[in-house]
Formats: sequence, structure tokens, C-alpha cells
Amino acid sequence: MLTPRERLSALKCAVIIPTYNNAGTIATVIADVKEYSSDVIVVNDGCTDNTAEILAGIEDIRVIDYGKNKGKGYALKLGLKRAYEWGYDYAITIDADGQHYADDIPVFIDRIEQEPNSLLVGARNLAADNMPSKNTFANKFSNFWYRVETGIRLTDTQSGYRLYPLKPLHNIRLITRRYEFEVEIIVRAAWRGINVENVPIKVYYPPVEERVSHFRPFKDFTRISILNTILVFYALILYYPWRFLRQLTPSNIKKFMDKNVIHSKESNVRLSCAIALGCFCSVLPTWGYQAVVAAILAQILRLNKIVAATFSNISIPPLIPFILYGSMVLGAKVLGVKNYATLENVSQQSVVQSFNQYLIGSIILATIIAIIGFIIAICIMKMCKRNPNHE
Repeated sequence: MLTPRERLSALKCAVIIPTYNNAGTIATVIADVKEYSSDVIVVNDGCTDNTAEILAGIEDIRVIDYGKNKGKGYALKLGLKRAYEWGYDYAITIDADGQHYADDIPVFIDRIEQEPNSLLVGARNLAADNMPSKNTFANKFSNFWYRVETGIRLTDTQSGYRLYPLKPLHNIRLITRRYEFEVEIIVRAAWRGINVENVPIKVYYPPVEERVSHFRPFKDFTRISILNTILVFYALILYYPWRFLRQLTPSNIKKFMDKNVIHSKESNVRLSCAIALGCFCSVLPTWGYQAVVAAILAQILRLNKIVAATFSNISIPPLIPFILYGSMVLGAKVLGVKNYATLENVSQQSVVQSFNQYLIGSIILATIIAIIGFIIAICIMKMCKRNPNHE
């Protein structure tokens, strides 16, 4: 039976330890990690204490060193980049402050052998002794927004104890370089289709007087909040519509229609109304929230929520300029003003400048498309001689 050291070597997995002024714990952390790995990379993130001297006295490790502190995210990004360039396929990251237990490394090994090329995030016990209350709140906050941005539920999105698959991640462009890096990379990994999941780990939180933390509550929490705002906007405008388009395969369309239309017990009229409602919401100026609005209205009107939410996605990015232009034209005619927007120059700025024109026009256009959608749906259902009571 192979030892954890041999299994890590077979996986071509290194262990990366970013450090900034952890002179009191770094040597112990490295010694513990070396019990499980012979490939240890330490990133000296511009330490101003005697960390550099300590690292110089430790054999069989690789040290990445630069003079000025640039943040944990930068250190991790550089460490992952170097590990990939040095031929590793995976990298485990572990904090240098002694919070993580090196004997949890086999937990990551067991799971990655079952699910290769996954990104594994260590899930801490949030009810553990000495767990700071601010950590619990921040983690729940981060978990919530991660689910909004990716549709994936994780119990811990902030743990620094992770396993990264280097090949799928090496060309992802990241914009952050401090604590928010660890949020951005798991979101972008999920968007790329990489499996992201938690594995259980232990954690040690020393008494308050012994803790060394470089997290700046106001600045770093603000950075994370700004990042989440950007990621949510991107997810609603681009990621979810793109994921919806990817799922529009002939087999998926057939399954959806078979389950929610052909074999639905609802009448042709009610299903056509749900389709019309979805079409209506797709054109309304609620970009990114069309499916949510459609589902809420369907619930109020007691229509099929799944059908309504699905058909609200017809406003895919390639059609958006035409929807905006059509709304502007109709709005201009109703208000009796000149329409300065053309397909060549229609933009967010022109829409904002003529908001009333756009708002009125979009409601009219949404109504027209909803009526057309209803007529087409009811005709197709009657032509197919659909039986609503079909089992």
C-alpha cells in the first residue's frame, strides 16, 4: 500500500505554503507538511520578520521570494503558476499560521483520486472551539453569494486549505491579488465547468492573544463585496444565459418538452399563457432577473413556473441589441419623439439617456412578443393534437 507521500508524488502534486510574517509557526508547518510531501513550495510574500532566515535553514524546499508584500492572492497566484511551470498537475495550499493540520492531506488525496481535476476546498467545522464569530458570518456571507454566482452550494468557501488542478486553471485570467482571490478563483473555476466541492478538514484557532491575522476587516471585506457585485452582474448577464444556451441540445429540448409540455396535465391555454408570460418577461427591462420575475409572476397567476422561467431566457445576448432597438423605436413612436438610436449606435448610454422612451417601448414590445408567443404555442399544441390528460 502506497504512503501519502508516494500517492502525492504519483499525482504530481506539490504543497504550496504562502507566508507573511509567520516566523513563529512557519518552521513547524513545513515540518508537518514534509511528513506527507517531498514537494514543498513556500512563497515568501515580502516578510519583514525573520521568516527568510528560517526558510534559508530548511532543506529540501523550494522558496519563491520577492521583496515587497503583495497580498495572499498574489502569493497564491504566483505559487500556482510556478508549480504548473515546474511540471506539477496539482497543488495543495495550506496556511502558514498553524491553523491547518497536515494530517488532513490524505483526505484531499482520497477524493482527488476518485474525482480527478476537481478543485477541493477544505470545509471547517464552523462550530469548533474558538472559531471567531466574524469568521462564521463572513463564511455564510461568502457561501450565499457563491451559490448565487454559480448555482453550487458549498458549506465553506473561505478556507485556504485547498487542492487545485493546475492544468484546467493555468490560463484563467484573474483580477484580484489579496484575500478575495480565493473567492474569485472558485467562482471562475465553476464557470469553466471544473468540479468544485468541499472535503472535511480540522482547524485550530488559538486563543485571541496568540492569533496572527493579516485580514483587514474593513478594507478586505469591502474588496470582497465589490468583487461579489462584479461576479453577480457577470453571472446574471453572461454566465447563466451562456449555460442555458449550452443546455439547448436536441436531446435536452426533447426531454423538457416531453416532461413539461407534451405530458403535462395542464390545458393548452394555460401552458400557452405560461409561455407567453415567459416571452413577456424576457423583454422587460429586468436584465439578469427575467427568470426570477417570470417565476414570481407565474406563482401569482398560478401558471407553470418552470415553463415561464425557461421561456424568459429567449433574450439571449445576440438578440439584446435588436430588443433594445425595437423598444426604442416603439417608445419613440408612442411618445412622438425622434428616435436617435440605430442598430449601429444603440448602447447602454443611449438607453439611459432615453429611459422613458425605452421603458414604454419595452413594455409594448414585450406585449407584442407575448401575444405572438401565445398564438404560436396554442396553434402548435392544437396541430399536434396534444391531450392534456395524457399520462
